[in-house]
Amino acid sequence: VQLQAFGGGLVQAGGSLRLSCAASGGTFSKYCMGWFRQAPGKEREFVAAVAWSGSTTSYADSVKGRFIISKDNAKKTTYLQMNSLKPEDTAVYYCAADIYGYGSRSEAEYEHWGQGTLVTVSS
Repeated sequence: VQLQAFGGGLVQAGGSLRLSCAASGGTFSKYCMGWFRQAPGKEREFVAAVAWSGSTTSYADSVKGRFIISKDNAKKTTYLQMNSLKPEDTAVYYCAADIYGYGSRSEAEYEHWGQGTLVTVSS
């Protein structure tokens, strides 16, 4: 499956942004979808994931209560709604797919990756 992430941009602190990740070339409904991010000078880290069935979600503590992940099998798209954004959310955001996954926080579990989209939050 090929993934393309988009929706990044510049937003002020406290604002909202919705990222999208469109999939092609595979059976999207079989995939757990995750979002990871990499801030300048830092390691890539887990942000959120939704199980392949859509029944469960998981979040990093740093975004819990502010971000919402979802997947739309009909549109073959996963979304990351980001609210109450903070300057420390500034990063390149990557979407990833893990076939029949349940929402792992480990990058190693994800077989397919998108190219990344930049989110910049100004103070």
